[in-house]
Amino acid sequence: MKSSASVYSFVGSSLALIALFIASATPIPLYGLYREVDGLTYQDLSLSSVVYFVGALTSLMILGRLSNHWGRRWTTLFALLLGIIGCASMLFIHDATPLLIGRFFQGLSCGLASSAVASWIVDTSDRIPKWVAPAIVGCGPMTGLTIGGVGSGLLVDHTGDPRHIPFFITIGLMALIMLMVAFGKETVERVSGVVQSLKPDIALPEPARKAFPIAAVTFVCTWALGGFFQAFGPAMAREQLHSDSAVAAALVFASVMAPSFIGASIAGRFKPRQVQVFGMLAFTLCLGGLLLSLKLGTLSAFLLASVLAGTAQGAILTGSIRSMVAELTTEQRAGAFSIIYFTSYTGAAVPTLLAGQFSSHFTLLEIACAYGVLAAVGCLIVILGLRHQTRKRAYA
Repeated sequence: MKSSASVYSFVGSSLALIALFIASATPIPLYGLYREVDGLTYQDLSLSSVVYFVGALTSLMILGRLSNHWGRRWTTLFALLLGIIGCASMLFIHDATPLLIGRFFQGLSCGLASSAVASWIVDTSDRIPKWVAPAIVGCGPMTGLTIGGVGSGLLVDHTGDPRHIPFFITIGLMALIMLMVAFGKETVERVSGVVQSLKPDIALPEPARKAFPIAAVTFVCTWALGGFFQAFGPAMAREQLHSDSAVAAALVFASVMAPSFIGASIAGRFKPRQVQVFGMLAFTLCLGGLLLSLKLGTLSAFLLASVLAGTAQGAILTGSIRSMVAELTTEQRAGAFSIIYFTSYTGAAVPTLLAGQFSSHFTLLEIACAYGVLAAVGCLIVILGLRHQTRKRAYA
């Protein structure tokens, strides 16, 4: 009976994680419409991504340990409620303000998903193969972003009310998952100290500290690319790949997100160190191919390179998360995931903010090349850093 309750809660928490990121991707295919009809600029759209990341970082810093006191289940319900509020705000977009408000609430919800919901997934995974929980935690956000982006793109192109129907559907999905989560198994005993837990704390549990520096590099490099696609995916489809379709814009965004689970399943067969080295090498090479296809304006080659980069990204994230959480206790997981995603969101937010500032002075291709340089530098740091750790262990 207990095992079936754990599996039920594992499924419910996994669906909650994915649904919250589905919601966060729903407005992205509409960015072209917002620019044409409502006059939003590239800087507005870039700022909306930054506001989203700020919301996520705020959630991770202040609410990251809330589930240790409220419980995982109640905190997951709260995250879903924030996601619903974010989508509801976007039903009224005619200038940048409702978009920014909605994206901030979505950031808050996804920040909670990245700590409390992720911890609940790991807590209830005792009957699940060991690689699956890190794969869902690492790649569930990418999967949700893919579903949300492509689904919204299809609705934008093929429904009569693209401004509202995608958000109504997403709100309904999160409401249904709230009902499912309400009957889930709690894995943390509710204790006092909620107010004290809101004090920002970015301390990393001791067992995860050695693995963190290398893992942090991989988080920054991969999430930076995701932030770029989130902010400029529709613009790339339109300007570089010559397509005005919302579905094409969604496919550009999804192409680097969707294959992450493929990489995660591959990563489960190897040691985390091996995955980090070969994953970063593959990611950097694929990003080079992506930049070349952008320069040539070839959509098919671009999508292929993006798929391969996304596969490598999924492997890297799974390997890096495994390297950090394998030895943690239940109480340590929420804090560790807060640090993991704090690093990841910061790695996405800062380059996106800079890209938005430079978008009026450089072309999208030139900005994209900066992300290629970031990946190459990160790859070099990972290889040299792991080699140094191996030598240090050999002489110890």
